Amino acid sequence: MIDQSSPYLQQHAHNPVDWYPWGDEAFALARRLDRPIFLSIGYSTCHWCHVMEQESFADPEIGAAMNALFVSIKVDREERPDIDQLYMEAAQMMTGSGGWPLNLILTPDGRPFYAATYIPKEDRFGRMGLRSLIRRIDELWHHDRARLLASADSITQALREMPAATGRTALSEALLTRARAALAESFDHEAGGFGDAPKFPSPHKLRLLLRLGERAMVEQTLDAMRAGGIYDQIGFGFHRYATDRFWRVPHFEKMLYDQAMQMLAYSDAFAATGHGRHARVVRELADFVARRLTDPDGAFYSALDADSAGGEGRYYQWSIDELEAALGKEDAVFAARVWGMERRGNYLDEARRLRNGRNIPFLAQPPLDADRARMERIRRRLLAARAQRPVPFRDDKVLTDWNGMMIAALAHAAARLGDDGLLAQARRAAATVLERMWDGKRLRHRWRAGQAAIDGTLDDYAMLVWGLIELYQADFTPRWLQAAVAIDRAMRARFAMKDGGFYLTDGGDQRLLARPHEWFDGATPAGNSVALANLLRLAHLTGDMRLVAQAEAGLRQAAGQMAQAPTGSSALLWALADYLGPMRELVVAGRDDDPELERMVALARRGFHPGLVLLRHDPALFGTVPFLKEQGAIDGRATAYLCENFACNRPVHTARQLAELLDPSAGR
Repeated sequence: MIDQSSPYLQQHAHNPVDWYPWGDEAFALARRLDRPIFLSIGYSTCHWCHVMEQESFADPEIGAAMNALFVSIKVDREERPDIDQLYMEAAQMMTGSGGWPLNLILTPDGRPFYAATYIPKEDRFGRMGLRSLIRRIDELWHHDRARLLASADSITQALREMPAATGRTALSEALLTRARAALAESFDHEAGGFGDAPKFPSPHKLRLLLRLGERAMVEQTLDAMRAGGIYDQIGFGFHRYATDRFWRVPHFEKMLYDQAMQMLAYSDAFAATGHGRHARVVRELADFVARRLTDPDGAFYSALDADSAGGEGRYYQWSIDELEAALGKEDAVFAARVWGMERRGNYLDEARRLRNGRNIPFLAQPPLDADRARMERIRRRLLAARAQRPVPFRDDKVLTDWNGMMIAALAHAAARLGDDGLLAQARRAAATVLERMWDGKRLRHRWRAGQAAIDGTLDDYAMLVWGLIELYQADFTPRWLQAAVAIDRAMRARFAMKDGGFYLTDGGDQRLLARPHEWFDGATPAGNSVALANLLRLAHLTGDMRLVAQAEAGLRQAAGQMAQAPTGSSALLWALADYLGPMRELVVAGRDDDPELERMVALARRGFHPGLVLLRHDPALFGTVPFLKEQGAIDGRATAYLCENFACNRPVHTARQLAELLDPSAGR
């Protein structure tokens, strides 16, 4: 394990368990020794993965017992999302739930017959402990193997027969109406967000609601999250989720994809409402990502761990004594009042359910404008004091799909806010990711220690194309659109399913029992959802209507899911909204130094215009976008052509005229 590039695998290199990476060697050994495989899937910043390692995998007795019975395989789910998705499906079939760490026991050829998430070392919490489980599997493997094999056969058959989607339903506005009603029904009108604790941000749901005109629910949720402990009030950035209904007590890891998806939601909220507080959050998130999750070449690292010296979340917590040491008495009193901190502590310790004298900062009340400068000075002093503590582990691998999301978020935000700094971050990352990960024919998934490795999945292609489309919209550089078209073409060739939609993998790993595909959103939008939305946008950017047909086929495959599970299909429903239209294309032409052209571009970029794609008349793009040849500047004047589903309005020459055509509004 010490020779593996994955930080997660390296964390287990010195366990007494004899771990193998996923590969031919481990499977051949299991067949030769006639042993079951213990497959453990996790990631480097997973708190309960750390707990299980410390309790069990670092225990010499447990390690010896596992080595005697199993061939043990460790998988980093962030490096191998295909393995994770397939065996998560199996776990959900067997147990009705899933999560990480994900532990399965397999036949020597990879068929699963047992699954669990966190397993305590000894029997407790109503769960069989790992020590007992090892004895039980040993007994069954040697004395009742037929029973295990029958279970493995049943689960494997179910995995291979999984439908591409949940049925066929008409593609209509009724699906969007049903989604709006379902999200409104699950909305927490007191605390914002959806459902009860634990509470996840779900920014793709918020973006869909904003598109459907439900601003009040969106703004209530965005404001509550920014005020809560789920947001790092001192160093910025969102934690993974809140363990309570009111967003106060987070699970502390910080993931790149959460920053990206939240940035998209806040920038859309700013575009739709003009409320500057949402733009402030966007800039704070970009600041956090630049400081803590950006490599020297501008690409983005994956995550910060929940744990550090002193335990989970200790890095982010403050006692009143620590406040006073950092700030002095007077400012400490002010900080405690602003961020809701108390001498006895402001939350219950998870293990003992008692207050422990520590505080998780949250905005106890909306700050007064007169207090903002003082708050900022104090925040910076607390950030400097916190920097002296042992910092949480940073997972420094660069993943193409998560980088694609962050590029999309930064470029989207740069356009909405008119912010050149955000645009520079997006450009630098895109150039680096293309250089490292794309060889002109295929994408690689992971970069670390100077090497690109692991074949890209659907999500890598779809998310990077999304990022490149957003970046072209933000700066009109032909390179980004040309790369998006090329990568999308490669994606369709590698992953397309016969009847519509896309597989997650290209089928190259023969050890996988089935070729997985996914339509449901998780913490991030499903790769299929993003791929279908990309197809529709590229169709309108390039005029290639074959892409619309391919997107329609995928949406028809997923229509039943959108009807039956709308709250898990927000990104698909966004693509459906694009499909139902109207989609509009805006082509601008004119001199770079023409102020009227600048005003027209700013008008289009900074408004909330779902379904609008932007193009700049540029001879460098005539090969990619043939219709641009006919849409140049008229009489040397700045000119805008606004077209709806390829039927164009009369060209206009001023931002005021363009505003009348765009008719900005909050809804679709």
